[in-house]
Amino acid sequence: MENREWKEYKIKDVGTVITGKTPSKNNPEDWGDEMPFVTPSDYKHYRKFAKFSDRNLSSIGIERLKSKVLPINSILVTCIGSDMGKIVINKCSVITNQQINSIIPNNNINSDFLYYRLISMYETLRIYGGDGTAVPIVNKGDFENLEIQLPPLPEQKAIASVLSSLDDKIDLLHQQNQTLEALAETLFRQWFIVNAKEDWEERPLSSIANFLNGLACQKFPPKDSINRLPVLKIKDLTSGLSENSDWASTDVKPEYIIKNGDVIFAWSASLMVKIWNGEDCILNQHLFKVTSEEFPKWFYYFWCKQHLREFISIAQSHATTMGHIKRSDLDEAMVLIPDNDEIEKMTFQMNPILDKIQLNNNQINSLFKLRNTLLPKLMSGEVRVK
Repeated sequence: MENREWKEYKIKDVGTVITGKTPSKNNPEDWGDEMPFVTPSDYKHYRKFAKFSDRNLSSIGIERLKSKVLPINSILVTCIGSDMGKIVINKCSVITNQQINSIIPNNNINSDFLYYRLISMYETLRIYGGDGTAVPIVNKGDFENLEIQLPPLPEQKAIASVLSSLDDKIDLLHQQNQTLEALAETLFRQWFIVNAKEDWEERPLSSIANFLNGLACQKFPPKDSINRLPVLKIKDLTSGLSENSDWASTDVKPEYIIKNGDVIFAWSASLMVKIWNGEDCILNQHLFKVTSEEFPKWFYYFWCKQHLREFISIAQSHATTMGHIKRSDLDEAMVLIPDNDEIEKMTFQMNPILDKIQLNNNQINSLFKLRNTLLPKLMSGEVRVK
């Protein structure tokens, strides 16, 4: 339903568009720690807001690129390649590279609303950028002429308030989970690193759990639109599954189907260990599903995390385009094992922490689904707020 009070604008009418720029290789002094330099690869760290980046600029670099500085509450849109259409709001002044077009909104535009308006146009952006080019791209001129519908400012603020309240709750739960995870890691290190006992048994990591490698899921294409599940790949461990995820048939062995709460270990490229908190999906190659019939989840999860740094070093030492570890590396990573009574006492302290993290994750997923359900309804005028 189109809302007659909403008017159509071009992006260039609602703000100033800035395309970023990367410092020259001839100017290494441009790099420092004064201001974030945001690139599409940084978006894996963000949800709604950009507050930091992997690389930063010096005061010299900032001065050289001063025409590219984005004030707080600009809208940063990735406009090239597989990351195209991702959007964040900066919460500190930043400069971006040339793969990002940013909007500095006019005074009559609510930044939060513009963020959600562009989020709702994700598919449009991707289709728009894929028109006749090998690498999807939306250049500055095309981006500026992209048409969007906006309501009057009071309604912008009302809509943004509803959606922002949901995102704020999601962000708060994520922060709580980070605190809980840090608490659990502190307990683990206290038990097994600081106060480890000499009489505890030592065994290889590979012996305390089963490390199931994923499938080459392209060999299991979906036969129909019902008996299928999304494919879990390494990138999905940070960004989550989406409508653009690959799909595979459910006609695979049950152990390859990932459930919420399963421990996943990415052993190639970006090594990481994570308790999966998304929907059911199918385990792709380069990922382990880690399970154990002998030990509780917290035990093998945190031992995997304990050895992660050395696994990353091993992967980086391999002279390949995509670093990885081998099963022999799991054999050489040693684990300390207390007696059953001590493990039971530790489990009594650890399980409530992991249970709370899981509960928070379930709430995050519910809030995220609610936000994504409301978003198109609010943007079409089907649901009105004042």
